[in-house]
Amino acid sequence: MNPASFGGVAERVERLVIGADFGADGYTTIEQADELARRLELRAGLRLLDLGSGRGWPGLYLAKTTGCRVVLTDIPVDGLRIAAARAATEGLNGQCAVVGSNGRYLPFVAETFDAIAQADVLC
Repeated sequence: MNPASFGGVAERVERLVIGADFGADGYTTIEQADELARRLELRAGLRLLDLGSGRGWPGLYLAKTTGCRVVLTDIPVDGLRIAAARAATEGLNGQCAVVGSNGRYLPFVAETFDAIAQADVLC
């Protein structure tokens, strides 16, 4: 069921849980995402891999707030479609790419990324 069909309930719950209305499918709070950015020393020019990114939270948030580039990866790809649309809406197309892949078999060469993050991934 589409969260929008709940008459704003999903958005209100999300604001209470993570502190933002992002359309997220995880529970990382804004404070935790900001702490990730601080610990990973994210900034413009750095490349972040967000494993199990779902709909793009917090990877897109990190790209938007720090200027880093982010690659979102997950399976299934339904969430990545939502993330790609969100990136376009947020003006992050040049900073964001989506790749349908699981964490075990990533299609990247060594040292492609400056930082790797994963949040709210259930194995």
